[in-house]
Amino acid sequence: MTFYVDRETDIELPCSEEELLEEIAAKVLEFEKCPYDITVNLLITDGEGIRSYNRDYRGLDKETDVLSFPAVDFESPSDLSLAEQNRSAYFDQDTGELILGDIVLNAARVISQAEEYGHSIRREYGFLLTHSLLHLFGYDHELPEQEQVMFSRQEEILNALGITK
Repeated sequence: MTFYVDRETDIELPCSEEELLEEIAAKVLEFEKCPYDITVNLLITDGEGIRSYNRDYRGLDKETDVLSFPAVDFESPSDLSLAEQNRSAYFDQDTGELILGDIVLNAARVISQAEEYGHSIRREYGFLLTHSLLHLFGYDHELPEQEQVMFSRQEEILNALGITK
């Protein structure tokens, strides 16, 4: 697995950001039965930074906690058939890794939401990474039935890793 982690903020999270990303990604791959190594880009920014990305890419001029930009087209969650049919568009030609997409994370929100929800920063960071990785695998929560499936999957993965509330 390859992770490119960039920072646009001086806000430090008191956990190993890259190690936890790798641990969670491995568990998501296991749960989603993905047979490929993946490439993911993670940008850690602040409130104003994520607001700018949200405005520019989603047309929403507001701050949020995390944004996900999938690189793979899915007909249904974790269905890699389209990617497999067009390997040159979805796989890194040098490494053979599936290029899954980009995550933009608001470090300030990680800290404030951990406090608000009464759990650790590690839990909140892990929750947002899991949530975002599932989006990269084609999950969504626009409809109630989609939300139930996605949120259930998130909790299964986090519980399997011992990252609980």
